[in-house]
Amino acid sequence: MTDTPDQSTAPAPAAGSATDPAATTAAAAQHPIAAAVAPGYAFEGTALELGGLMLDATELSDVRVRIPLSMLNRHGLVAGATGTGKTKTLQLLAEQLSAQGVPVFAADIKGDLSGLSVPGEGGPRIEERASSVGQQWTATGFPVELYALGGEGIGVPLRVTMSAFGPLLLSKVLGLNETQESSLGLVFHYADRAGLPLLDLADLRAVVQHLTSDEGRPELKELGGLSSATAGVILRELIAFQDQGADAFFGEPEFDSRELLQTTEDGRGVISLVELPDLQSRPAVFSTFLMWLLADLFHDLPEIGDAERPKLVFFFDEAHLLFNDASDAFLDQIAQTVRLIRSKGVGVFFVTQSPTDVPDDVLAQLGSRIQHQLRAHTPNDAKALKQTVNTYPKSAYDDLGEVITSLGIGEAVVTVMNERGAPTPVAWTRLRAPESLMGTADAAAMEAAVKASPRWTTYSQVVDRESAREKLAARLEEGARKAEEDARAKEQARETKAGRSRKPAPAPRDDDGLVMDVVTSPVFKDFMRTAAREIARGMFKSGRR
Repeated sequence: MTDTPDQSTAPAPAAGSATDPAATTAAAAQHPIAAAVAPGYAFEGTALELGGLMLDATELSDVRVRIPLSMLNRHGLVAGATGTGKTKTLQLLAEQLSAQGVPVFAADIKGDLSGLSVPGEGGPRIEERASSVGQQWTATGFPVELYALGGEGIGVPLRVTMSAFGPLLLSKVLGLNETQESSLGLVFHYADRAGLPLLDLADLRAVVQHLTSDEGRPELKELGGLSSATAGVILRELIAFQDQGADAFFGEPEFDSRELLQTTEDGRGVISLVELPDLQSRPAVFSTFLMWLLADLFHDLPEIGDAERPKLVFFFDEAHLLFNDASDAFLDQIAQTVRLIRSKGVGVFFVTQSPTDVPDDVLAQLGSRIQHQLRAHTPNDAKALKQTVNTYPKSAYDDLGEVITSLGIGEAVVTVMNERGAPTPVAWTRLRAPESLMGTADAAAMEAAVKASPRWTTYSQVVDRESAREKLAARLEEGARKAEEDARAKEQARETKAGRSRKPAPAPRDDDGLVMDVVTSPVFKDFMRTAAREIARGMFKSGRR
């Protein structure tokens, strides 16, 4: 942390400025917006501090805007255009959750969140912002565990078996239509029924290839509704998917999602960050992998109902990638998971550019909203802005749309659920400053921390046990061996039958003189010469006829 400037030499805040406590207190007491908003954020229990209420673009009150810790399992949304401060808001929330003993999971899209493990760097701008919102800023690092999908990047490798990933998520990744999605489900069903473990992409390819081969076509017909043409499409998509390097994400050891529920000895929640390198080339892979983690948590965690604090808060960055071109079945599955996982003590925050990126069925379940600036440069932008404003409760601001488009960096329009589960008033908020490093941590330090993690020992080495590919290869080899044995047995049977029907050869004559007379006769010699000529003509196509 940098040294705090000597207060005797620091310039005094101007009267009526955002950093003048007396002025802001007086303004809060008199201003109708402060009077309307302040009671909505006066919570009795533990709450996360977001920042201070702004009365307009220049005037800041002393009203504190907060989120009750017990309401974070009611989910939330962090939205805003690129460069408006969404990542810093995520960082701010993760820090306070960790300090309250709540584990956090987040996707580190740009690598910026790795700085959570390092104390922040102070400075005049940080101190000014902290002072303006009543924050006692202290440079602090937080416990961080780094993960990487399939080991691509710095972090403990995250892998999942193909069986656990399932046909629904895989169909989203492969871009299959509804018919092909249903057919892929039949392939998984066949593999389960036939005792063929699907651990990686090679296993699934082997099963599809088997079902389209001569040996597997009879079994394919038994799976009514799966045509050879559809199986061929699935196979081609799997090959293209594997060529992208996606096979690194599938296999064993499979990651146990309960590893995300870690706390340190001093009671702080561990912040688990998964690195997403090369996001632009495989966006669907990353978003669906995160969805699998969420679904796996839902499957494994017990019901706890309402609790004083969540067991985990899951930040789903670049959420629009999850919903783009998704089938109705996939969207229904997401909505159901988000709706039900609340009772498992897990809160989910979707981070995206616009609330319209999130389907209505999911958006309706998000209790907390932190909306950074939206831009309205195009007709579509203006339409999205209008739709966003319509999703907020009644506001004390004359024109909420104008407020949203005029927000500065590090400012947001906030509404959350109060402790009774009702929405709080809309609050134009200047957000607090994160206390950890707002940037990327040192790569060497991150790598050393990863190698020292006990989870590195568990998940770093790939396990390749017998699965569908090996079993089908063994089955094919066994079939070839049996076919060879059957052919040999039939040949022996034919030889035996032929031997029984053959007449016994006449006994050799003792009179060899008669044979010698025939062989040496002129007639026999002429016959042999004629036969030799005919054989030569047949072999080389030569001679005249």
